[in-house]
Formats: sequence, C-alpha cells, structure tokens
Amino acid sequence: MTRPIKWELIEQNYDQMIKYATAIKQGTASTEAILRRFTESASHPTYQAMLEVGRAQKTIFVARYLRLRELQREIQEGLNVVESSNGANSVIFYGKGGDIATNRREELEMSVLCLRILQAALVYINTLMLQDVLADPEWAKLLKPADRRGLTPLFRQHVQPYGEVRLDVAKRLPLGGSAPAPEAGNPE
Repeated sequence: MTRPIKWELIEQNYDQMIKYATAIKQGTASTEAILRRFTESASHPTYQAMLEVGRAQKTIFVARYLRLRELQREIQEGLNVVESSNGANSVIFYGKGGDIATNRREELEMSVLCLRILQAALVYINTLMLQDVLADPEWAKLLKPADRRGLTPLFRQHVQPYGEVRLDVAKRLPLGGSAPAPEAGNPE
C-alpha cells in the first residue's frame, strides 16, 4: 500500500517465473533450492517480480476483505476456532511452557502425536458432556438454533493441568448415559 505495483517488472520476468513455478510443480526443483538461490541475491529480478505478484495478490485480497462482510465474518470465525484450539493446546500441552523445545525429528513426532492424543481425548470428553446437557429436555427448550450453532467441544475451563486429580478407579465417569460401575467389594 506504500507504492504502486511494478507491473512492468512482472511482465519482463514472466517467462522466468513460469519456468520456476513449473519446475516446482513437476518436482524437478525444490522450493527450498529456488529460495536458496534467491536469498543469495535478493536483488535478483525474477525474485523481485515474484514479490510484486505477491503484493498484487495481497492487494486483491485486502480489497475483497474490505468489500465483503461475509468474508470478514468467515475469517473471524476461523480465527476464533484456531485461537480456541491454540488456547486448549497451551493448557493441555504445558510442559516447557507449551513449546516443543527440540529439533530432533523423533522427539518432534512424539510430542505432536502426544498432543493430538490429548486433543482428541479433550474433544471426546467435552462432546460427551455436551450431549448429556443437550439430552436434558429443559436445555432443549432453552437453546435456540443460533445457540446450538455456537456450541463447540473446544472448551477447556474445566481442565486443571497443575491441580490435584482424585481418581477413583472403581467408579466410572457419568458420561454418555453410562451407568456407574459397582463399588469395589460390592458386586451386583
């Protein structure tokens, strides 16, 4: 937005940009190799032309965003979901400040897989709790369709990562309408 797009630069380097894009698409050159070539010389004319194409695309997007209220809402809703998910991740993946503090591939994979398991467990438990609430006729009368659309299993206020958890393995959680297990030493 600080200056006009240099269309003549794009026009002069169009064939080279197509050549690089085709090489990436066909797999004859990696994106990393091409970027490495450009980072050695940031003043490379083809690189500058690609930056101008990026500026043009960004300008088109910003113009659409400012004009279309529906696009603004869609982006805001997506951002809200991502923020909620990231907030939940910071609660359930709290070791080392929630950061993955390694660059070793095996440790990264293990950390991400563990985080996914925790995410799935949180969403599953939350879904069961929501289903129990929605099965109650009193709530069915109170909730309007807009309220139901706003429900999400991505809440985390009930999670206490640093708190004490008292677990009685002889009892089941009353989720999903399941009956509690018999007390230990009291067979039915």
